[in-house]
Amino acid sequence: MTLFDLSGRTALVTGGNGGIGLGMAKGLAAAGANVMVSGRNEAKNRAAVAALGERAASVAADVTRPDAVEAMVQATIDRFGGLDILVINAGINIRKAAHEASLEEWRAVISANLDSAFLAARAAYPALKASGRGKVIATGSMTTLFGAPFAPAYSASKGGIVQFVRSIAAAWAADNIQCNAILPGWIDTDLTRRARAEVPGLNERVLSRTPAGRWGRAEDFAGIAVFLASSASDFITGAAIPVDGGYSSTI
Repeated sequence: MTLFDLSGRTALVTGGNGGIGLGMAKGLAAAGANVMVSGRNEAKNRAAVAALGERAASVAADVTRPDAVEAMVQATIDRFGGLDILVINAGINIRKAAHEASLEEWRAVISANLDSAFLAARAAYPALKASGRGKVIATGSMTTLFGAPFAPAYSASKGGIVQFVRSIAAAWAADNIQCNAILPGWIDTDLTRRARAEVPGLNERVLSRTPAGRWGRAEDFAGIAVFLASSASDFITGAAIPVDGGYSSTI
């Protein structure tokens, strides 16, 4: 369907060399987009490009540094001639309760997850505006809907992502830039595999509460990425869409 055709469009996916980011990048590439993946691990970047195909490239960047983010966006424009789709996905988690975490740990998570979103959006805005059909997709979390006792900094950063997306959606609507967030549930990634090892009984609790009866997979994000990047979502902006197998709809 032409509504979902991304041929001729260029996407930049931060944290796109693995997990949910790579799942979204694969969807965008399959729909015809040029895809630039950004990540600090060069070996993972190369593997991601190999998986995405000939219209893909990679750039190494520390997304907490303004100069590196500006260079990342410019590298995308230089390689593909423009930028139409920004996927803000890079992030980290430190699993400690608020009374156990240090200020440095708090700041590290906020910087990696929330400051990086601001820096990427700010750097990409001129190119997205010039595109005339810009899209921003930001990865929030189901923890924006309820608290996570073992991840207060992560929850705060992801709640901030949703409010940031709503703010830029309102500010940039006149430029025909749609900005939306996705809220992943429990997805089988490197991060959550570590969580399963650290949190006793987590796997059983997730399975018992998730109506879909399974953990999510990276490929579950290909479709939502294509939808939010394509003309099919031109009248959707400022939304936060759960992608969690129904986890957040149950109690």
